[in-house]
Amino acid sequence: MFQLFGNALGQVVVISVLVGAGLPALFAFGVRALALGSGGAAEVDHRPGRPALTVVAYLCFALVLAVIAAGITIIVSSGLGYHVSFDNVIPTFAKK
Repeated sequence: MFQLFGNALGQVVVISVLVGAGLPALFAFGVRALALGSGGAAEVDHRPGRPALTVVAYLCFALVLAVIAAGITIIVSSGLGYHVSFDNVIPTFAKK
């Protein structure tokens, strides 16, 4: 019984650390990459922009939005009597 409780607690801790700290950190990294991609502190030293960092920033933002959309989808589908399966890469809905 305690092993099951410990396993469930471990899963909750891992997901909460990834979502609770990982997503804001990824978003902050995207903001930083976007600033550096446009030239950084342009008011001070007029460095040229780095377009590759702008692409990295948009990829970070897209990943954050995808995780948020997946979370909302799981919550809404549960309320409608479905469950989301991630057996394949693409999430699928199945009746409970």
